[in-house]
Amino acid sequence: MGKITVAKAIVKALETEGVKIVFGIPGGAILPLYDELRNSQIRHVLVRHEQGAAHMADGYARSTGKVGVCITTSGPGAANLTTGIATAYMDSSPVIAITGQVATPLIGNDAFQETDATGITIPITKHNELAINPFEIPKLLKKAFYLCRTGRKSPVLLDFPIDILKTKIEFDYPSSVKIEGYEPIPHLDHHLIEESIKLIKNAKRPLIIAGGGVITADASAQVFELVEMLQIPIVTTLMGKGSFPETHSLYIGLMGMHGTKYANFAVQHADCILAIGTRFSNRSTGPLDTFARQAKVIHIDIDAAEIGKNVNVEVGIVGDANDVLSKMISFFKQSGFNRPGKWGRWNETIAKIKRRISHTPEPGMRVPYIVSELYKNYPKCIIVTDVGRHQIWSAHFYKVLEPRKFITSGGLGTMGFGIPAAIGAQIGNPEKKVICIVGDGGFMMTCQEIATAAAYNIPIVVLIMNDSRLGMVWQLQDVFYNKQYSAVDFKKEIDFAKFAIALGTKGIRIEQKEKISEALDRAFNSSGPVIIDFVVKKDEKVYPMVVGKSLEEMIE
Repeated sequence: MGKITVAKAIVKALETEGVKIVFGIPGGAILPLYDELRNSQIRHVLVRHEQGAAHMADGYARSTGKVGVCITTSGPGAANLTTGIATAYMDSSPVIAITGQVATPLIGNDAFQETDATGITIPITKHNELAINPFEIPKLLKKAFYLCRTGRKSPVLLDFPIDILKTKIEFDYPSSVKIEGYEPIPHLDHHLIEESIKLIKNAKRPLIIAGGGVITADASAQVFELVEMLQIPIVTTLMGKGSFPETHSLYIGLMGMHGTKYANFAVQHADCILAIGTRFSNRSTGPLDTFARQAKVIHIDIDAAEIGKNVNVEVGIVGDANDVLSKMISFFKQSGFNRPGKWGRWNETIAKIKRRISHTPEPGMRVPYIVSELYKNYPKCIIVTDVGRHQIWSAHFYKVLEPRKFITSGGLGTMGFGIPAAIGAQIGNPEKKVICIVGDGGFMMTCQEIATAAAYNIPIVVLIMNDSRLGMVWQLQDVFYNKQYSAVDFKKEIDFAKFAIALGTKGIRIEQKEKISEALDRAFNSSGPVIIDFVVKKDEKVYPMVVGKSLEEMIE
């Protein structure tokens, strides 16, 4: 093969890495790459805003487990990606962002559409690089995919000056790459697994916490086997939702600030916690000085920096959750430990609490009821949420039985994530039905991507919970600011059904609970994207985290 341009080399690298689809918007500095994409089998989705491109790549990655790719031009194009990149970074999602840059002689001169893309994204990427040596680019591309896929999966950004894109090189794409000092899968200390097993065996009230790392490590099967083998109850974080089937008798619920009372009480009264792939964020733990004070914590995480960062641990195991749990299961079997009734009293205590305070949504134009009706009628969808009260209600009332079927922005809490992420998830899973549940505030932040869905006939169903306010902010002001409301109510209600028609798709407006199921049926039986505008009750709060009562008080 003769020399080819760097732009063509990028396309060939993407093809070699198995990339089938990219999301982006062209601009002057990235046009050499777009010129080469014309001759590729890679599908390009033209989005309406660069933030949408990043969220689509993220939704695609989370729902498929593959690397998502987004492409933009320099300056404002690269800058508009940052919210989406940060969202992926906080939730450990494998996204590669390719940005154009001004020509190398102009870098640093405040040229037209020049922005320091690598400088901006240092804190929100696993790695980024300004590609100024054209002959190193094949290796650079291989390294980007290697870093993105291995260890703690995270975004990588590559910034290409336009003159570099036009430079011709020999394309010798490496089959592998070694990065000095980077050890994606650390050596596993078997002694720590043995210590963990001793702690679990000696516990009276053991508990498993499954975080998002269980899903990214594809370790759900191992978690299930461990729970079944030991008969230990399990809770999940918001990001861990779907890592364990929620209809299972040992599944307690969602923990944390907006978790269920019974899940939080289980955490607070456990004497041994096996935490897998969780950051112990403040939304999961509440005040650290009161979190699980009775428990000895075993923490498994791929990232050594997370061990002991927020919560003191008895045993910290740095490693891939899939590998660590497989070894742990094997060690348990070898030790002859087979006492599934050992923690029967503990399990029954939790079950009793759960029965006493089970939550049944009250019928009406309320988000919990709408979500429960969605689950009752269509229980096997991929659910993508935006951020707000609807996000929490969706997590509580739509039961998920397998991983990668509940997608949400956890760490960054990005309003506007829902619609583009749902588009990416639907493209990655054409055989599934993807539902986007979004508030009217978040919808307006990236609503232009409905036009993208319409243009490509992407059949997402968007459920807008329309209360004409920023609902979660309203709740915070109601609870913590003595009902002094500021800048939370929108001055004019929008008819989103009409808005949908203007963007080239179908719209349905529902104001009566009797029409909820009918509207869902119409949407599910339509081709192309559909928006259902639910005009919902305003003054309804999500569950707060409850602390302070003893276990005995709860079961009396």
